[in-house]
Amino acid sequence: MRPEAPGSHELLVRDHTVYACVMGSRAFGLATEDSDTDRRGVFLAPTALFWRFDKPPTHVEGPGEEQFSWELERFCELALRANPNILECLHSPLVESVDDTGRELLALREAFLSRRVHETFTRYAHGQRRKLDADVRTHGAPRWKHAMHVLRLLISARDLLRTGVLTIDVGAARESLLAVRRGEVPWPEVEARMTRLAREGEEAAARSPLPGEPDRRRVEDFLVRTRRALALQPGPYDEVVQGVVRGRGVGEH
Repeated sequence: MRPEAPGSHELLVRDHTVYACVMGSRAFGLATEDSDTDRRGVFLAPTALFWRFDKPPTHVEGPGEEQFSWELERFCELALRANPNILECLHSPLVESVDDTGRELLALREAFLSRRVHETFTRYAHGQRRKLDADVRTHGAPRWKHAMHVLRLLISARDLLRTGVLTIDVGAARESLLAVRRGEVPWPEVEARMTRLAREGEEAAARSPLPGEPDRRRVEDFLVRTRRALALQPGPYDEVVQGVVRGRGVGEH
């Protein structure tokens, strides 16, 4: 009998997560007493689910509070585009669980990194800065927590472009960033820091050790091998798949 399709979306996260970590302020070293615990993960949908008209989801919110997971292919696709949230997830210092597939994914971290990060990190930071400017015009002050995270992102991008290494924990910058969050730094000074960091990022991009493009072929090879290996494993979803993989036509016995 064919198993129930997700309502079981959450079961994909529960039963097929290959990598799970904590992100947000706790990973950045910026947590305070009232900080949430943001959990992020990657699940590997059984290959057989892709043989149906109704494909598995590209992402699932939950089942826990502040929990969000991506299917492996979608995660890799976004990482190859240098999505800041995805790349940071791959480099979280707070790993909660990882299996063999997850370890292979983590071993590919540098394959996703390229000078594209300059555009994507900076574009995201500029978008957030425009919202902060609008807050200042409307309310007389920015949302200070958001201002702190824009600074954090610009520091991260600059240092990544300089070194080729993405570091998540802010380290020695913690206290100066938390002072911004508390509203203790005048907005003009915060603006000046943002402008300076953006300029330093631009300079770092010009001579960055990062390659111009990510290693798409290496990532795709990992994805194909992983899908194929899973297709050959028996499971509750794959009455049809096993026959096709072994060379029989659908409906043949």
